[in-house]
Amino acid sequence: MSAHPALAAGKTAVITGAADGIGLAAAQTFARMGLNVVMADVTGRKLKAEAEAIGESALAVPTDVADRAAVEALKAAAIERFGAVDVLMNNAGVGNGGDAFSGDDAWKRILDVNLWGVINGVQVFGEDMAHSGRPGLIINTGSKQGITQPPGDTAYNVSKSAVKALTEGLQHTLRETAGCQVSAHLLIPGYTYTGMTKRTPTKPDAAWDARQVVDFMLTSIAAGDFYILCPDNDASRPLDEKRMAWAIGDIIENRPALSRWHPDWKDAFAAFVATP
Repeated sequence: MSAHPALAAGKTAVITGAADGIGLAAAQTFARMGLNVVMADVTGRKLKAEAEAIGESALAVPTDVADRAAVEALKAAAIERFGAVDVLMNNAGVGNGGDAFSGDDAWKRILDVNLWGVINGVQVFGEDMAHSGRPGLIINTGSKQGITQPPGDTAYNVSKSAVKALTEGLQHTLRETAGCQVSAHLLIPGYTYTGMTKRTPTKPDAAWDARQVVDFMLTSIAAGDFYILCPDNDASRPLDEKRMAWAIGDIIENRPALSRWHPDWKDAFAAFVATP
């Protein structure tokens, strides 16, 4: 499989949430491939240090993705330095928004970053990319939680469900745009050891590291995949598929909401997963 033409030496990638985790791993990997990388994050000092470690091909632009004006300034900085944007990776995200009764401050923070941050990126960068006539990529980072909806952080689940819907609609729009050579992709990481999930000083055996996710992402893009469903060391793709099939089955079979976690359906779910 050959690499996507937007992932070529001399091209430019803009990555949000680039000071740590998957965003940083993507910036480092793209730079090794010869791309220029524009790294955006709210953590300015760490962002600058990571960009300096990459070298002259990296530009650090402290950015709050929830602020449309800041994202417009990010675009202006990228174009001023490198001339054009070929890859956009809307990766910035936060967690711990809480359940349906959590305060509106927590919900606003989650939706401002996880959803509006992606919308801002898509709308500020995407239309120009679509009409440029050049090959391009827009990669939005979703989550399995936006598909299977595990109880606990409902606000996060809502934000990532919305990113899934946004990215699906974006890909349709790009496909229907005459002369467009840009494709959208939904990155769906598994359990990944990042700044958002680190609870121990060393990576748990069940987790992938961020570089594994980026390597899997690149392989999937080269294969033409829209849904980049990453496994990890605990959950295989067949297990993920079972969990997702059960989740949509709640609607089809009119089961209780989130029946996977309902005491009356616990055994049925376990039997479903165990069935070859």
